[in-house]
Amino acid sequence: MDKEKDLTGRNVVMGLQHTFVMFGATVLVPILTGLDVGVTLFAAGIGTWLFHIVTKFKVPVFLGSSFAFIPGIAAVGASQGLPYALGGIVVAGLLYVVVAIIFKFVSYDNLHKILPPQVTGPMIILIGLILAPTAIASANGTNSPAIAEAIGVNGCWLVALFTFAVGIFVKVAFPKFGWKFMSNLPVLIALVTGYLLAIIIGIVDFSSVKEAAWIGIPKFTLPKFSVEAITIMLPIAIVTMVEHFGDVLAIGNVVGKDFIKDPGIHRTLIGDGLATSLSALIGGPANTTYSENTGAVALTGVKNPIVMRIAACFAIVLAMIPKFTALIGTIPGPVIGGISILLFGMISSIGIKNMVDARLNLGNSKLLIITATMLVLGLGGATFAVGNVKLSGLGLAAIFGIVLNLILRPKDVTKADCD
Repeated sequence: MDKEKDLTGRNVVMGLQHTFVMFGATVLVPILTGLDVGVTLFAAGIGTWLFHIVTKFKVPVFLGSSFAFIPGIAAVGASQGLPYALGGIVVAGLLYVVVAIIFKFVSYDNLHKILPPQVTGPMIILIGLILAPTAIASANGTNSPAIAEAIGVNGCWLVALFTFAVGIFVKVAFPKFGWKFMSNLPVLIALVTGYLLAIIIGIVDFSSVKEAAWIGIPKFTLPKFSVEAITIMLPIAIVTMVEHFGDVLAIGNVVGKDFIKDPGIHRTLIGDGLATSLSALIGGPANTTYSENTGAVALTGVKNPIVMRIAACFAIVLAMIPKFTALIGTIPGPVIGGISILLFGMISSIGIKNMVDARLNLGNSKLLIITATMLVLGLGGATFAVGNVKLSGLGLAAIFGIVLNLILRPKDVTKADCD
């Protein structure tokens, strides 16, 4: 108890760092879809707390906006209006709960037969690699045309690499100086120093900050329901549930705990699903267990779930302060891209570590076939559609990996078995 009290101040700082990591991707979804940014932040904070309550406060996860639902929101929004898209998301979140109840009655051993290391390892690797183009697009200014025009691609990379280098220096060099606590803040320190460099060279636009109010209530919106909207959103939930497995496995590998077993995948699914439905009920996008969260935990070494709950509190407060929200939104893309290279790379590295720790025998041709197929399908842009259900990326790779593993039934999968 005393230790927790002593660490309270540090946890608050780490929670603030986590808020910065989650902010960019969380608010990007409402910016792209027309949903309210304040509502999105509020829903992410409340949803994260709900997730932690359902999962017995054991899983160090922050829930943010799901990118997978963007096409569905755009399609329904254009044909029927955003309230109907929200209604579809509410039902999609409830599908999580139905699937979670089913998994409640699936034994732990059977779950691991379905998701062995030769399947989960590539899944985790793909999470990071699929995000990699986003990091590069931010770093070279593709996502920030005005900045790219002002300082050129080389200038953007200069800012990105400076931010990247600061993150590495903080993590590697600070412990040698005896600054162990500061070494847990590479993301925050890198973002702040990168932001200062961006201000010095004149690529930060403060106009949105000047126009924003100090205090503001988010524009909450009630959902509306239609069969058409629901049929569009439900198939997307199938894909995001597969991604949920990958995220839970990844964060478990980072912290050295099996969250599939305790608190159980059924609880994490229920937490994610209820948070998604709650978000849509007040006008926000679907929530998801963020891959950025995994990268941040891996890079910083901060594994205490209370840090994510503190970050959730910051998100709720920020939702009520439009001016501060606008200020964070002025962080240039190259700064975010620089630190994202580290964050997303960490996720893929965790997947490799997962396979190494399991001592997988990659001399086994069946294992190589499973891994190779998953990587190509996950990164190659393949799409498989049946009716309204479209699978691509991680979802497609995971399903093929699971099916191939069940068909091929590889033997002698570990080096230990071959010794």
